Amino acid sequence: MNIQEHRKDEHVIIAEKQYHDKSFNQLDQVELMLDNLPEISRDEVSLKTTLMGYQIDSPFFINAITGGSPETDKYNFQLAEAANYCKIPFATGSISVALKNKNCQAGFAKLREITQDTLLFTNLGAGNTLENAQKALKICQADGLQIHLNVAQEIVMPEGDREFYWKDNIEQIVSNLNKPIMIKEVGQGISPTTINKLASIGIQNIDLGAKGGTNFIRIENQRRHDSHDYQYINDLGFSLAQCLLSIKPYTNYISFTASGGIRNPLDIVKALCLGADNVGISGYFLHILIKYGKNELIETIEKFKEEIKDIMVLLGCKNIAELHETKYFLSPELLTFKNQL
Repeated sequence: MNIQEHRKDEHVIIAEKQYHDKSFNQLDQVELMLDNLPEISRDEVSLKTTLMGYQIDSPFFINAITGGSPETDKYNFQLAEAANYCKIPFATGSISVALKNKNCQAGFAKLREITQDTLLFTNLGAGNTLENAQKALKICQADGLQIHLNVAQEIVMPEGDREFYWKDNIEQIVSNLNKPIMIKEVGQGISPTTINKLASIGIQNIDLGAKGGTNFIRIENQRRHDSHDYQYINDLGFSLAQCLLSIKPYTNYISFTASGGIRNPLDIVKALCLGADNVGISGYFLHILIKYGKNELIETIEKFKEEIKDIMVLLGCKNIAELHETKYFLSPELLTFKNQL
């Protein structure tokens, strides 16, 4: 096993070890306005929305986790099987390992065989070229490409990159790739400054990848075995609630995915009320799979669909567009943050 494959195994082991039932996404500081006279039938509620330009039947999906080693491939296969059974999209973890080692390609390629009835996206670091992006899509036969921004992870990672001239790569990929593209963070949140930069080069889909769930700074800190200790930046970045409060000026021309510590259907609904078009879930679904198995994960996904509808009834909303118009209240902490944007 090479160093990239070993790192993938470490990421999953450490992520599960660091998993918390409680999220730190600050969505608990958002209060929704209930409608006690909703005048609505639950059968009227639609969960349809969009993801990377595609119409999808539920507003959440299994987001990028990992892959590329024999052990992580096993998890990916089961996650993909659950996604396909439940008809929700599935995104692979970074496929960079398969571009460096052809022996790792089979696991990613198999994911398309598993996801015949749903959307499949793959994932690549922003330092990759257009040629690599094209190879990534070809290996997976994917419906779109996520490009991740992970400067903080690379800085803390002992063997990480130290050069971050990424914008030209992204522009080249956006201009020449014939599949939809999403830019995503991996746990520190995308700032308004970054959204401005991405908008200027034509990015139409952004996954906020906020602080509050799986934290790759913490993961890489735990992997370190030298005297360089970055524990003091473990909490660097924006929470999901903070990220969502910053997207309003852009929602007319950028579609946002909310991710980072989603734990339950109410988190999903709150994220949609704050302006997201869809929600990505990684760590929570991986935790369910590891601890309870694929059948429990399938039950959880189906339960989420039904309970999102229940919450929408409580809000008097028939669809996602109406959720976007729902009134909400912020804690003093979040209100102060919003007023400083």
